[in-house]
Amino acid sequence: MSTPRRRPLKTVTGVSGAVSTYAAAIDPQQSTVASSIEIAKIAEANKFDALFAADLLSFGAQGAIGAQEPLIFLSALSAVTSHVGLIATVTTTFHHPYNLARLFGTLDHVSNGRAAWNAVTSSLGEENYSDRDLPSPEERYARATESLEVINALFDSWQPGALTSDGAGGTTLDADRVRPIDHAGTYFTVKGPLNIPPLPQRRPVQFQAGQSAAGVELGARFAEVVFTSLPTLEDAVTYTKSIRARATELGRADGLPLIMSSFHATYGASEEEVRRLVREQEEATDLDAGRIRLEDMLGGDIDLSGLPLDKPIPADVLPDVRSVNRRRGRVEIFSRLAASGRTLRELIIASKDTGHWAVAGTPEQLADAVQERYDAGVLDVISLGGLAEERTRDFVVNGLLPELRRRGIVGNDYVGGTFRDNLELPPLPPRD
Repeated sequence: MSTPRRRPLKTVTGVSGAVSTYAAAIDPQQSTVASSIEIAKIAEANKFDALFAADLLSFGAQGAIGAQEPLIFLSALSAVTSHVGLIATVTTTFHHPYNLARLFGTLDHVSNGRAAWNAVTSSLGEENYSDRDLPSPEERYARATESLEVINALFDSWQPGALTSDGAGGTTLDADRVRPIDHAGTYFTVKGPLNIPPLPQRRPVQFQAGQSAAGVELGARFAEVVFTSLPTLEDAVTYTKSIRARATELGRADGLPLIMSSFHATYGASEEEVRRLVREQEEATDLDAGRIRLEDMLGGDIDLSGLPLDKPIPADVLPDVRSVNRRRGRVEIFSRLAASGRTLRELIIASKDTGHWAVAGTPEQLADAVQERYDAGVLDVISLGGLAEERTRDFVVNGLLPELRRRGIVGNDYVGGTFRDNLELPPLPPRD
């Protein structure tokens, strides 16, 4: 009896947040998308499965991330690519679901079925949308749940056969198969139907980011891929078991949601070079700025300024996670790291990776780390950054990726016509 084929590890790279955006913004000879067009072409030539656009909604919150709106940005990249998926990060907290359905539906059409939505609930930016405080995580996720229910209903409001070819180059619309959704909920009243024609993928691929208890519930219910911060293998195993068990309880298909992790790698040609690079990075750490960054990772309402660098943070200084209103999942990560006995200095250094999976090594050693998680069943999609920088790009496309392909972990080509096909996702549930 033959062994069932395992889904290969899928690959993603980021295309937003580069400081080159600022340089291009004041250069009349450049477009602010120019550098990302080059990254997109490199990614597609090397058979990356998707491009990922992050977003933040406040000035200066994290470099140039948020300097360009993801949906318009990825629409521009869709015109210069043919196969690579397009993942846009957009919040449910400050957008109406009917607008979101129209925006993502249009992206799916202009890209011929390559759109994906990374749904977030936002921990920043409320001052730019009203004079109200940021809603609690519980309220943000309740709104997100209703928003996703409305959006999926809108995507499915065009029934099969609603729009067909007339055999002469035109179309026939059966309006009786385009049905209102008549939604009336706590946050939204939406009659529908959607006025965008049926999508190539039926629905864009649903990503979701957020690891608090409410975030896990949302991901288990709706996400096809969850974007995670899982710094250790133990974290990855615990999280994957938890969210997939809940997804199974909710009647989701086996293996959903897929687990995506961002791989923060330090590349070296030899072990000696790796040790040197790690040492130099640690020695170059701005400890004062790092304290402030770590305070933010721990919720923003603690003061680490008077604590000794080479001792653990006292337990009574750490926040009660339940009292934190912003990025509760990230606070949980760093609270666990602090409780493990790491010193303040070690936590400051770790905070540079903002809770993501960080590994240093040669391409072969990094491939070992990737394979460990892949073989453990806790890694389905990996984000590999640094394609804009020549040295890192060389290690990724000529070192790590070939090694992962040699081991049969990463595929050699696109396998379908849409992003959903290329991710090899199970079929969407039947329409209601």
